[in-house]
Amino acid sequence: MEFSIKSAAAGRQKSGCAVAGIFESRKPSAAATALDRAAGGYIGNVMGRGDMEGRAGSTLLLHNVPGVACERVLLVGLGRAGDFGDRQYREAVAAAVKALNATSAGEAELHLVSLAVGKRDVGWRVQQAIAVAGDCAYRFDRMKSKQENRQPALRKLVLCVDGAAMRAAQTALKRGAAVAHGVDLAKDLGNLPGNVCTPSYLAEQAQTLATAHRLGIDVLERKDMEKLGMGTLLSVARGSAQPPKLIALQYRGGAKNAKPVALVGKGVTFDTGGISLKPAPEMDEMKFDMCGAASVFGTLKAAAEMKLPLNVVGIVPATENMPGGKATKPGDIVTSMSGQTVEILNTDAEGRLILCDALTYAERFDPAAVVDIATLTGACVIALGHVASGLFANDAALAKELLAAGDAAHDRAWHMPLWDDYQDQLKSNFADFANIGGRPAGSVTAACFLARFTKKFKWAHLDIAGTAWKSGREKGATGRPVPLLTQFLINRSRKKA
Repeated sequence: MEFSIKSAAAGRQKSGCAVAGIFESRKPSAAATALDRAAGGYIGNVMGRGDMEGRAGSTLLLHNVPGVACERVLLVGLGRAGDFGDRQYREAVAAAVKALNATSAGEAELHLVSLAVGKRDVGWRVQQAIAVAGDCAYRFDRMKSKQENRQPALRKLVLCVDGAAMRAAQTALKRGAAVAHGVDLAKDLGNLPGNVCTPSYLAEQAQTLATAHRLGIDVLERKDMEKLGMGTLLSVARGSAQPPKLIALQYRGGAKNAKPVALVGKGVTFDTGGISLKPAPEMDEMKFDMCGAASVFGTLKAAAEMKLPLNVVGIVPATENMPGGKATKPGDIVTSMSGQTVEILNTDAEGRLILCDALTYAERFDPAAVVDIATLTGACVIALGHVASGLFANDAALAKELLAAGDAAHDRAWHMPLWDDYQDQLKSNFADFANIGGRPAGSVTAACFLARFTKKFKWAHLDIAGTAWKSGREKGATGRPVPLLTQFLINRSRKKA
């Protein structure tokens, strides 16, 4: 979908549709009032008949409204004016775009962007409108022989703002579009099946991304990992016929000597659980176990499109986790790149095994900060559901940055404990420590495992097991936490400027 910014009075210019909001008790927004004035009270008469009460999420499509240049007028219910905040704004935009997609309007002007949303500025409203509209417009049908559903006619959305806000809105438009492109890339990679999106395929996509945006790239093969002593990563790959890859992408937008931010994304392209085999129901969703890697690719794409003035390294350990004659067994002991030994009590706790070697590999870039992103634990889903990602960090300031970025992007995280008290659960009689700590606080002990490999830098871990994809009728990758990560980088780049 194409987005643009205009400063235009509602309904004055020709368009497929003008979209305006109505609060509960039939209270029109400023844009709706302007449309009604142009229409000589026509819209007020329609509301007076009870067809639009302003209930949140409701819509009413009007055709051939007198005095209005647009072919249609779409009224969107906003709920109570006193309750109108972040969530209500996003839901209103979503309701509008879904209603527009059901029409044949190719272009529409959206006046919801001019609504007051708490303390959010016009830049936030523009970026969120683009994010929501992009999500509503997203389709993944490349694996189908025929397109089953009619593609939406809506191709262009004009975001209407006050003239004084044009400059800020234009800046937000560029950023919002870049983030949307990054989210789409992450969704596409996540939605691909495991027989297509293999570790080698991820490496190919990394090369395509590097070529398109002039990124530096290195792809380590199995023999390279063996030389580096990446025993934990390789232990996960042993049961698979697909060769593992370790992908390192470098975006150089900052000063040559400036330390980069390192993003490390879990890239298990399919996770059977290995010898500790998962139950069959919903195992197909384990193609989403590489959504951490997908988010790294998406974030780098967005950063490059925005030309952010900072350096970013994206590191993706990619492998399958399969059972087989050569697969790692419960009770096996392996040596990580850091030299620490790990007793593998459960081969389905594989994400931490590939991440720990990738985190050690990140040391060579002398990073200013490291953030890893992983669909790591079912325990995090139990703790936080599908709303917030779990955030763990060894640095309070870094955690605060990420939480603020998540709030600004409406891609929120929740700060979880990383106390040494939990480390006792990882004790092993036979190795330095085990790869699992039992059922209690499973997401915390997984983070504690990773923390043992992050002593040399500021580090944060995002557990996105509950937020990276949706199940059920809307099954598919969400593209999270690309919005959070890009906002984190935007905020960092502002500090450098």
